[in-house]
Amino acid sequence: MKTLTLCLLSFLFLHASLYAQQNVYDSVLAKKLNADDYGMKQYVLVLLKTGPANITDKAALDSLFGGHMNNIQRLADNKILAVAGPLGENDNKYEGIFVLNTTMENARAILDTDPAIHAQVLEAELYNFYSSAALQLVADAHKSIMKKHF
Repeated sequence: MKTLTLCLLSFLFLHASLYAQQNVYDSVLAKKLNADDYGMKQYVLVLLKTGPANITDKAALDSLFGGHMNNIQRLADNKILAVAGPLGENDNKYEGIFVLNTTMENARAILDTDPAIHAQVLEAELYNFYSSAALQLVADAHKSIMKKHF
């Protein structure tokens, strides 16, 4: 019984220590990420959908989407793009999402730097999006876990 009690107390102490470590407020990081008191901030959510352009030339499309991928990397490197990714097949012609670390006012100009959006192969719908300020850390973490680069 004494061994069981010691094991249980050890487990509870370890659990409490881990819990306490996971919930330590980092004011320096919060300030760096412009987090509010809830650890959140405002972003721009971009839904990318099939645009009105009807480009059938494969080389032209490959070039536009190559530029699209390069632009994604540039925006991530510059801490403007927090999260991006394609969507699965759907009836709404949605192709993917961006979460931009900027204001709604700046988002349109930023999106116009994307060759596929500029050529209207993709079309962007923009929405205000309130989420964790830690989303800004995703791009750097992603670099640590990807084997292949686009």
